[in-house]
Amino acid sequence: MKSHFHGYDNHPFHDEMLACPVTPRPAARPLYDTVQGMDRSTLSDRSRALEAAIDAMGITFTVYSEGQNIDRQWPLDLVPRIIELGEWQRIHEGLCQRVTALNHFIDDLYGEQAVIRDGVLPADLISSSRNFREACRGIKPAHGVWAHICGSDLVRDEQGVVRVLEDNLRVPSGVSYMLENRHVMKRIFPELFANQTILPVDDYCSQLLDTLGSLAPAGVASPEIVVLTPGIYNSAYFEHSYLAQQMGAELVEGRDLFVDSDDCLYMRTIAGPARVDVVYRRIDDDFLDPEVFRPDSTLGVAGLMRAWRAGNVAIANAPGAGVADDKVIYAFMPELIRYYLGEPPKLANVPTWRCMYPDECDYVLGHLNEMVVKPANESGGYGILVGPRSSNEMRRQFEKLIRSDPRNYIAQPTLGLSTVPTLIEERFEPRHVDLRPFVLQGRRQHVTMGGLSRVALPRGSLVVNSSQGGGSKDTWVVDMGGAS
Repeated sequence: MKSHFHGYDNHPFHDEMLACPVTPRPAARPLYDTVQGMDRSTLSDRSRALEAAIDAMGITFTVYSEGQNIDRQWPLDLVPRIIELGEWQRIHEGLCQRVTALNHFIDDLYGEQAVIRDGVLPADLISSSRNFREACRGIKPAHGVWAHICGSDLVRDEQGVVRVLEDNLRVPSGVSYMLENRHVMKRIFPELFANQTILPVDDYCSQLLDTLGSLAPAGVASPEIVVLTPGIYNSAYFEHSYLAQQMGAELVEGRDLFVDSDDCLYMRTIAGPARVDVVYRRIDDDFLDPEVFRPDSTLGVAGLMRAWRAGNVAIANAPGAGVADDKVIYAFMPELIRYYLGEPPKLANVPTWRCMYPDECDYVLGHLNEMVVKPANESGGYGILVGPRSSNEMRRQFEKLIRSDPRNYIAQPTLGLSTVPTLIEERFEPRHVDLRPFVLQGRRQHVTMGGLSRVALPRGSLVVNSSQGGGSKDTWVVDMGGAS
């Protein structure tokens, strides 16, 4: 039987599964042998079974198109991404270091601002930040933690080096898909889970509950935790409802909550008002409290910031944490890690040019055809320029944007992201991937075993976001030292 990987060519990129087209990496050997032992009919059967499982479980995501909200079946590829445990442990240490430094940084910004006083960051970088919230100055959240749930996006470059592409600290999403991907893959490849040690991810919801519970006001033994959602039309509503159900927490909208004259937060129930101790919010700062932020918001809760300031309720992630989501702040992370922790970074950044500095801006403008240009506070792959795939007109437009607001843009080299074999019309082809692990921080830190691997499904594409045609893969952290 001809190899399923005959003609597979990922050159010049690093492939996560194959050291060369016919040699699997050691941790991927069991998967490779299993796939090679299947004929095309069996492979197709497994792929159809995967799609049927996703359909039966109701795993969907929402895309916005021409003013319509369209629910689509979650795109999961048959071939997982595999990481050997030893390498994952090094990544785990780097993620913990990074989130610790980020929380020190946010706490400092809303306190003494020593990082500015000591000249590590320029003052105007913060004064011009879209996500710095003056209303958060002087607040001291539990354990000094502002970003309780962090999703840092990782990529591997052509040399095989794992780098942090960006940090997501406002309302990072995707963890429910990581969990559901694993449930599906256990059905599709039960023999692989039986015959090797694939580290579990299904303890995430209990870890999230532990993290949220550790934030409760002092003296609260059994905190009431709610998940605050914008509602059913939000693209991540599946995740909001999933996490609430898994934690045994109430899923609420802003209209279900109110702040009384005692500056405490309450939930409306058929038995009367019930005190709320912790809010896991999935609403952006701007819409969180019309008394402080957007007065026209109907999604949040009037007085929520008063209750938080008074220490009567905890909010995760804390308002104001998004100041560190800024991609210009990202460019300073190596310096911030050294400043707050006195250590070199354990995970490298992607080389980044900051257009706020004239010499770096001139370099970017002279090399737009080679670079990826990103606005400081967009997400989801929106508003970016991928230089090698751009037209002259697109580059002219970005030059105008950069010149009009240089502080709002950074640029990075066009990385050759690593690839993973992906089933495309019954044959395996290399497709580029990134990885979003999730780090929890409250009284303790927890890091997922792997994360959500996102894959760019169109040939040659580097855009992995599901809203723009991307898919996903299960991520297996494999312990080669034992078997389950």
